Amino acid sequence: MRYTTSEAGINFIKAFEGLRLRAYPDPSSGRAPWTIGYGTTKGIRPGMVITKARAEEMLRRDLREIEQVVNDLIKVEITQTMFDALVSFAYNVGVGNLRRSTLLKNLNQGDNQGAADQLLRWNRARGRLLPGLTRRRVAERDLFLSEA
Repeated sequence: MRYTTSEAGINFIKAFEGLRLRAYPDPSSGRAPWTIGYGTTKGIRPGMVITKARAEEMLRRDLREIEQVVNDLIKVEITQTMFDALVSFAYNVGVGNLRRSTLLKNLNQGDNQGAADQLLRWNRARGRLLPGLTRRRVAERDLFLSEA
């Protein structure tokens, strides 16, 4: 089965990413990658300004790419909420990190609880524990384990 992110999943991502209509540098480094909208980094330059509608388009474009990779990586049956949580995670940390993660290994071995618990390990940026990432990972874990 091929999944797409549900509207609830999109709203979940939006809530954690926030909306910024003016480009800003990576918060953890103060430099590239530049980000805009709901966390879009592809093709973003300093000084860029967009509309809310454009931010929505960019998010949905980015999600289509991530959904394709996440669908390809998953080898077991999952729920919609599991997919939404995995897309949120991959949107935030990158599909390469998901691809190499123990989270994915556990999931594909049928260990849903182990996979969910792995989400909690991804709450640092540049080695620093970040409360915002901790909140996001707890929420992703809760979403992953929910039955919607």
